[in-house]
Amino acid sequence: MATSGDGMIESGIFESLQRKIDDDGAVKDIEPRSPSSQEPTPPDLQTALPSVVSSAQASIDKEVQTIHKLSETASKEPYYKFNYAWTRQIQDVCSSILLCGWLGGFGKGEAGQLLTIEDVGGVMGVPVNLKDRDAFHLTIEEYLQALISLLDELARLARNSVTLGDYRRPQLIAQFIKEVHAGFQILNLKNDTLRKRSDGIKYRVKEVEDVVYDLR
Repeated sequence: MATSGDGMIESGIFESLQRKIDDDGAVKDIEPRSPSSQEPTPPDLQTALPSVVSSAQASIDKEVQTIHKLSETASKEPYYKFNYAWTRQIQDVCSSILLCGWLGGFGKGEAGQLLTIEDVGGVMGVPVNLKDRDAFHLTIEEYLQALISLLDELARLARNSVTLGDYRRPQLIAQFIKEVHAGFQILNLKNDTLRKRSDGIKYRVKEVEDVVYDLR
């Protein structure tokens, strides 16, 4: 995976998202269940992590099956007329996939990597950012909303990791969140809700930096 300098995030990922946002057209009832794959903090995080990730992937696979059923039905109707009915649940599944990928799931092997929107769409088995036809897909806004939720989870994980004696993970999380925050700064977000949520990333940065500072 190509990265910029010593960064953890693939080079150009946010520039690519901005291009997709700029190119996005105005093309605007089965509802997937909210995922139950949020990982509890295990007694020994490092030892238990592989089994936690494996369990999360199994749970996500079940959600993906529901998404496929939704896709089959929703693609018969105007997408943006009804997508409000399932978009929050899709964001939840997307967030679980991002968290699982960050922890080393879906073939990533090591923690700290950000799945792209194409990666997430591949896990879900659905197209992303469709403009050539009116069908079910994963939107950029859903991906970005899920990415912000991922940062909330990682901020909690940073605190819990310290409790369990894992002092390296908060530093990894701090670097990751700062890079994502920098990436959001280059996005020209037109969705008010998304823009307001992204403004809150700076609080996650400070929260995790405080954890790292206390460790030092």
